[in-house]
Amino acid sequence: MQDAKRIQLKANGIDFVAYERGTGPLLLCLHGFPDHPRSFRHQIAPLAAAGYRVVVPYMRGYAPTQAAPDGNYQTAVLARDVIGLIDALGAAKAVVFGHDWGALAAYGAALLAPQRVEKLVTAAVAYGIEFITRFMLDYRQLKRSWYIYFFQSPQADAAVAADDFEFLRNLWCDWSPGWRIPDAEMEALRETFRQPGVLEAALAYYRCMLDPTKQDPALAAEQAAQHLMPIQVPTLYIHGRIDGCLGADLVAGMESMFPAGLRVKMIEETGHFVHQEKPEEVNAAILDFLKQP
Repeated sequence: MQDAKRIQLKANGIDFVAYERGTGPLLLCLHGFPDHPRSFRHQIAPLAAAGYRVVVPYMRGYAPTQAAPDGNYQTAVLARDVIGLIDALGAAKAVVFGHDWGALAAYGAALLAPQRVEKLVTAAVAYGIEFITRFMLDYRQLKRSWYIYFFQSPQADAAVAADDFEFLRNLWCDWSPGWRIPDAEMEALRETFRQPGVLEAALAYYRCMLDPTKQDPALAAEQAAQHLMPIQVPTLYIHGRIDGCLGADLVAGMESMFPAGLRVKMIEETGHFVHQEKPEEVNAAILDFLKQP
């Protein structure tokens, strides 16, 4: 993938597979759902050319990365994965770029160990008390979030897998309504989800989110801090104006949660997969942010 080499490493008790390109300060790119490392194919080369060691892992449960042995995919454990990856890559700290679930992992890592996250770039999932309140109570957002509640049901596994994961193509179309999805990218996504255990893990992220019995009690304090505690890391937040998964209106009010500074970049005529739909604009925003002291 763009001349990136495939590497293997162990972090937080999980065997990860990732792609790496470039030398210099570490920059981690974390994908979401339904997605995989190819999501960052437009960012890897420009970020490496800017002097960064870019590492893009398959998130836990997304083969060939190992599934969670205990079935735990809560955001607090994802945050620990991020810090574990920084350790495994021999870095003192990293810039962390997360999209969708990767954004939640990035926020958690910045809360858990702010001294290990030099700068934060997140996309498509906002942060803070106002965000989580509207996410849970706003009627328009509840309609967009129907899939989360459907994923709690046992028939979700069969429905998502039916017709060679046509469900995932429909999600991409609904979430990024203005994007003409390349056939090759949809086929690559299907191939990822055809791997044994990937669908089960991907759905477990959502099942852990809404079912506290699937979460580790030892991580309760870390879990509770997310969206409630301020993030003490300079942050760039990117969102597509016509995101069909999480509405652009959910971005309002984030500033109060980022005392170290927050820059918000709204990308017009763009949906949920903003970094794939408008890569030049997204890359320019990221590189400009990273150049700031």
